[in-house]
Amino acid sequence: MIVLSDLDRSGGFAPRSFAAGSAASGTNRVNQRLVARRYEDLDAWHLADQLRQEVFALTETGTASKDFKFRDQIRDAASSSARNIAEGFGRFRPPDFARFMEFSIASTMEVRDLLIEGIERKRFTTSSTKAATTLVRRSLQVSGRLLLYLKRCRHEPTNFLADD
Repeated sequence: MIVLSDLDRSGGFAPRSFAAGSAASGTNRVNQRLVARRYEDLDAWHLADQLRQEVFALTETGTASKDFKFRDQIRDAASSSARNIAEGFGRFRPPDFARFMEFSIASTMEVRDLLIEGIERKRFTTSSTKAATTLVRRSLQVSGRLLLYLKRCRHEPTNFLADD
């Protein structure tokens, strides 16, 4: 379990079930402590997973599907982003989780670069990558905020799987 308290609701750390929680009047701050019991509760993971699905769809057909090395590289980078969030969450310590969030962010940056390369090499069009580019931007924002939160956490072990 990871406790997410007093976070900016636009930061995306809140588990989906708490995203619409009560906010202080006139602000976008959450008044309650939020708990992510599974990595699937994290918006950072959901965005990374959506990006992975979008990349797989982009590379399913067309010229990108025939360039096996390029296709496999962009798919692996997109998959790595979500996998690193899951693995970091399972490390049970905020510093370890933060390290894996750094890997996830780096993989998302790699996807961004490969989307640009795909357009330059005529594997994609600018319009066909619009959804993926938006997901990259959103994923980097949310993951970056989660990384900052994790780096500010105390360094004591946290059992993310514990039932309270």
